[in-house]
Amino acid sequence: MASRKHFLPYAPLAHSDDGVREYVRAYLIPRTQVTVAEVGGRIMGLLALKRDDGLGSVEQLYLHPDAVGQGIGAALIEQAKADLGPPIRLFTFQQNTGARRFYERHGFVAIELTDGADNEEHCPDVLYEWRGEMGVSSAGTSWVSEFGWDRCRFGASANDYLV
Repeated sequence: MASRKHFLPYAPLAHSDDGVREYVRAYLIPRTQVTVAEVGGRIMGLLALKRDDGLGSVEQLYLHPDAVGQGIGAALIEQAKADLGPPIRLFTFQQNTGARRFYERHGFVAIELTDGADNEEHCPDVLYEWRGEMGVSSAGTSWVSEFGWDRCRFGASANDYLV
């Protein structure tokens, strides 16, 4: 939640903190593949993936503000590529220029701009797709040890995932 509030101050909060915790408990954990990056006993990143009808999606990718620029996000997006394979789609807000640069550096291409009418915050967003183009890595076999993370956890309690 710190990440959302820090990096997206322009986007109205559609849910209370308790509502976000309930979403993580009732939807995110049971219905997506969740990976967290933990460093020094603190959760510094969260990745939630899903595959429907042959299309992979990054449902959530959040980093704690202190984790930006340390390679954790890059490792998580490479893990998504390795786990899902192409194609992978994701949305981010048009105004989130840092995230947009990040996804474009990692081979994602903007395929649609929207007015935000279909998202809860009603902020204009952009749909990105990764097609597995030549020259873009999708191997992520040693991503945990490579970045010196203490561990990665799957399926813990909802409160464990709130970055």
